[in-house]
Amino acid sequence: MRRFPTLIVPALGLALVLTACAGDDEDTEPPSTPTGVTAQAGSGTSVHVMWERSTDDRGVIGYEVHHGGRKVAAVPAARTMVDIERLTPSTAYAFTVRARDAAGNLSAPSPAVPVTTPPATPDDTTPPTRPAALRGTVEGTRAVTLTWARATDAVGVTAYDVYQADSRVHSVPGTATTARLTQLRPGTVYTFTVRARDAADNSSPDSPPVDLTTASAPGSGPSTAPTGLTATARKGAVVLSWTPPDTGAPVKEHQLYLDGAFATTIVWGTQPPPGRATYTFTVTDNPGTRYTVKLRAKLPDGTWGDFSAQRTVVVP
Repeated sequence: MRRFPTLIVPALGLALVLTACAGDDEDTEPPSTPTGVTAQAGSGTSVHVMWERSTDDRGVIGYEVHHGGRKVAAVPAARTMVDIERLTPSTAYAFTVRARDAAGNLSAPSPAVPVTTPPATPDDTTPPTRPAALRGTVEGTRAVTLTWARATDAVGVTAYDVYQADSRVHSVPGTATTARLTQLRPGTVYTFTVRARDAADNSSPDSPPVDLTTASAPGSGPSTAPTGLTATARKGAVVLSWTPPDTGAPVKEHQLYLDGAFATTIVWGTQPPPGRATYTFTVTDNPGTRYTVKLRAKLPDGTWGDFSAQRTVVVP
C-alpha cells in the first residue's frame, strides 16, 4: 500500500511535463490578411474574385471567400482566385477573403470589395469576337504584362479572361485591354491567350497565343526548352515541328506531353535531323476534340530540360 503513492506521483509529473510541451507547440498565430482583393463581374450570375497570397509561420493551407458573413467558397492554398456562381443579375455584392492555416486559425477578413452583377441577357447566345493583337512584355523573373485589342459584342463585353496552358489565371473588366501577371517562375516559357466574355457568359474563341519566357534566376544557365513549336491538325493525325535546344551536343530524345500528361518519348536511333525536327502522331477522337501539346528535350547529362511553349490543336 505504501508503494501506490510513490508510483502515481512520477506519473502525474510526467503528464504535467508532456502537457506543457504540447502547449508550447500549439499554433495560435493566424495567417496574414489577404491583400489585393478584386471582384470582377463576368456575367449576370457570376463574379471572379482574386487576391494576393498570405503568409503564415507554419504555412497557409487554404482561403475562404465570404459574403454577408457567410462563406461562399473555399480553395486550397495553391489557388488565389475563384468564380462565385449562381448569383442574381443586377445585384450588389461585397466579398472578403480570409486565409486558413493547418491549425484552423483564420486570418482577419480582407477589406470588403463591392461589385454589381450586370443585367441578365437570357436571349443572347452570340459570343464576342476574338481579341486580337495579343502582345506581352516580360518584367524580370516573375511577372509579365499582356495587352490586346478590344473585342466586340452585340450587347457588350463584360470581362476578359487570361488563359495559360488552357487554365484561366486572370480576369479583368471588359473596359480593360491589359493585364499584369505575377508569381511566375524564373526561366520558364509561358503561353498566354485571352478570351472575351459577355453578360450571358458567352466566351469568344481564343486570341492568337503569345509565348513569353521569364528571365532566368541569377546564377542559372540559359533556357533548355525547345523553341518554335507548331502543331497542325490533319485528318486522323497531328503534325509537330520544333527547333531542339542548343545543348552543345545532338539531342536524340524528346518527351511529348499531351493534355498535361506524359504521352511518349520521341527517339532518333541515329544522328538526329539537322535544324527543325518533326513528329506525327495519330488521333482517333471525334472532330472538335482539343489537344494541348508540349515537349522537353533530354540533355547531355541525362536530365530532362525545360518545357517548350504549349500549343492547342483541334481535330478537324
